[in-house]
Amino acid sequence: MFEDLTARLEGIFKGLRGRGTLSEEDVRESAREIRRALLEADVHYKVAKDFVQKIETRAVGAEILKGLNPGQQVVRIVHDQLVELLGGTSSAPVLTGTPPVPVMLVGLQGSGKTTTAAKLAGWFAKQGKRAMLVPADPYRPAARDQLAKLARDAGHLVYEGTETDPIEMCERGWKEAVKQAADVAIFDTAGRLHVDDEMMEELRTIRSRVKPREVLLVVDGMIGQDSVGVAEEFRARLGFDGIILTKMDGDARGGAALSIRAVTGAPVKFMGVGEATDALEVFHPDRMASRILAMGDVLSLVEKAQATVDEEEAKQLSKKLEKAQFTLEDFRSQLKRIQKMGSLASIVGMLPGMPKDALQAVEKDGGKSLKRIEAIIGSMTPAERAKPTILNGSRRKRIARGSGTSVQDVNQLIRQFDEMQRMMKTMTKMTKRKGAKSLSKNLISRGGTGFWQ
Repeated sequence: MFEDLTARLEGIFKGLRGRGTLSEEDVRESAREIRRALLEADVHYKVAKDFVQKIETRAVGAEILKGLNPGQQVVRIVHDQLVELLGGTSSAPVLTGTPPVPVMLVGLQGSGKTTTAAKLAGWFAKQGKRAMLVPADPYRPAARDQLAKLARDAGHLVYEGTETDPIEMCERGWKEAVKQAADVAIFDTAGRLHVDDEMMEELRTIRSRVKPREVLLVVDGMIGQDSVGVAEEFRARLGFDGIILTKMDGDARGGAALSIRAVTGAPVKFMGVGEATDALEVFHPDRMASRILAMGDVLSLVEKAQATVDEEEAKQLSKKLEKAQFTLEDFRSQLKRIQKMGSLASIVGMLPGMPKDALQAVEKDGGKSLKRIEAIIGSMTPAERAKPTILNGSRRKRIARGSGTSVQDVNQLIRQFDEMQRMMKTMTKMTKRKGAKSLSKNLISRGGTGFWQ
């Protein structure tokens, strides 16, 4: 999403890092470059102007913190200002009240409301809440069927009435949510291709009938500044409590995410980061600012990993690593776990200081390498996976034929696996000799942009 903006900002900061001091003219020139970068990222021009003015005010005459050179000081100021621009703190939905707590999704047609409704139900499920999905779009063909299928596939409750009036759909869906003892009722309302009086009147009526605890505006993050105009219209004519940005894993420039909070005053609560029904993340302004400035997002990466890890399996794997008994079968299991965390590009993008060309290579690959590795390991016998040393020439030819790859691909995988095992043995020895805390501190100190140079 922010690759181009990140690259532009990196170039600006790189020119500042080698300087011993920064003059007012240096700061102003850097601020002008940052403003251009924001405008190219489709950030609202007023937002970009205010952002740069605040940076100039803070940077000119600012005390240089101990341990930071002037260039790093500017990066710190830009980071803090980005966090403020994006909302300061995360803002999850408020679920106070007698269950089922009603949550109403609104937005234009094509913004991704129906998919988002199913994703939101999945997020609530992770919080231990049972959500019922209520379709309220009788106009779009198959909208009701789409929501029902998404709900059934994910194991969520869904109201499957036959009403053709959206108001009646919501009222009966609400009653069914009460009957089913749901904790949350999510209303997937109808949209239009543009904001009009008929849609707004319908939404106002639904709001007055179901009295939602939260109204969330679903906005397509790919449409840039246009999304800000849409949000302003909804705010003026209906009002809402928060925003969900969809399609944030696409190649849009990111202007919506950087503009919408400042213009509307409403917090961005979630962002959609993929097609899967669990591809919805709480929006954390500080983490997003770190991603934009190529500082990575280790906390989100850890949370993704924790969500896919079985504690007992992790303990067993840890013992295998300590004894250097990690096999190709274990390797395949971990690859599957990585794939559950999302696209490899999104995972790599959370690593601190990842160069743009490396990230582009991962995106271009599109997960093909992981699938090739999985196919190769899948073509091995259990004995071969447990003991790769028995893989002679004829076995490797058979594996290559079975996986649709070449012998060279098989050889490369075995070499990489051997190197990984040697690295694990070395790390195990270091951990025992220096202690886990010492080793962890050493690794962290190598983080940031210098780690990948």
